[in-house]
Amino acid sequence: MIGQRLRRTEDARLLRGVRELARDPRGGDRQVAVTASLEVIAERGILRSREDLAMARLTPITSKEQVPAKDHAIVDGIVQSRGALQGPFTMFLHCPELAGRLAHLGAFVRFEGSLDMRVRVLAAMTVARELDAVYVWGAQTGGARRLGVPEATITAIRENHSRGISPDDAQIVEFTRTLMRKHRVDEATAKALRGRFGDDGFIQLTGAIGYYSMLAMTVNACELEAAPGAEVLQP
Repeated sequence: MIGQRLRRTEDARLLRGVRELARDPRGGDRQVAVTASLEVIAERGILRSREDLAMARLTPITSKEQVPAKDHAIVDGIVQSRGALQGPFTMFLHCPELAGRLAHLGAFVRFEGSLDMRVRVLAAMTVARELDAVYVWGAQTGGARRLGVPEATITAIRENHSRGISPDDAQIVEFTRTLMRKHRVDEATAKALRGRFGDDGFIQLTGAIGYYSMLAMTVNACELEAAPGAEVLQP
């Protein structure tokens, strides 16, 4: 298992390096390097062709100098609460007002509220899998492992089944899947979750699913790749 994780990390770094080369406008030797690297990663099954080098559609915003001066306070607030500009917020900041409001919501969904962190990360991973959001998946699986979520549970979510998941965890995963696939849940499911978390927690969980869906849709629309070293979700 450790070997597999190291291999995924190495693969992600290699792929990121090739993407950086592909972005370079100078051509020449750089493009020769891209071609050579593509041959290596094709052999390793990381991707099939140059067309698979998905890069973000929008320029990532990683400093406040990239937004109007009137929005610098929004950027400062995001950096203060999150430590850096990264992930979906490098895309959201193309609309600074939305980014600021979403950061405020995200602080509650991710760090505050009464839901157990394990519940939040299970819902977030399931959303990422349902929407094939590679950045969100990579970020959430790292968090899940730090929280002690078993590899069997992560694998089950990745492979779209529930085998090997504990009943409490499966309840969260199935609720999230059902809500996203069918857009509604039955009365028995809602009643069980309300009994477990209370009405407040039931709404917090549902809101978290909505929040992570918004993140997932944004990274998908912008083709944001997984962070360096993160687990890369395969379709």
